[in-house]
Amino acid sequence: MREVLPLAKRMLAENGEFYPYGGITKLDGSIVHVGAREEDTDHPTPTTLVKILRKEFQAQAANQEIEACAIVFDVLIRPPNETEKVDAIQVNLDHKGHYSVEVLFPYLIADGAVTYRTPFAQEGDYSIFGTKENAQAT
Repeated sequence: MREVLPLAKRMLAENGEFYPYGGITKLDGSIVHVGAREEDTDHPTPTTLVKILRKEFQAQAANQEIEACAIVFDVLIRPPNETEKVDAIQVNLDHKGHYSVEVLFPYLIADGAVTYRTPFAQEGDYSIFGTKENAQAT
């Protein structure tokens, strides 16, 4: 996560937004940043880009080419114990050891600076390497 999160913060500070992107950890431990592109458009939808990244990472996981992956995107969420929705960076992390978590970093942008509020995490959907049940069976 520490490898992929800084780009989102920088893009928010510079542009006030960013397109979804990701990163993988290869089997040799090297980290590769990954972008996505929607064909035939210069203005892709974030949802489509997340789906493209997820599909690519699922294929690499199925071929046993990666150890872990992260997908980073901007969301509007309601933090725990709050009533109002806020902007947040969401980082979906998945590991071949059947670990899946969504880490959310609520943020504010003021005078071109991004300030994080209290982050929080929740269980992920295990969509890259397999289900939670697979993890419990091993």
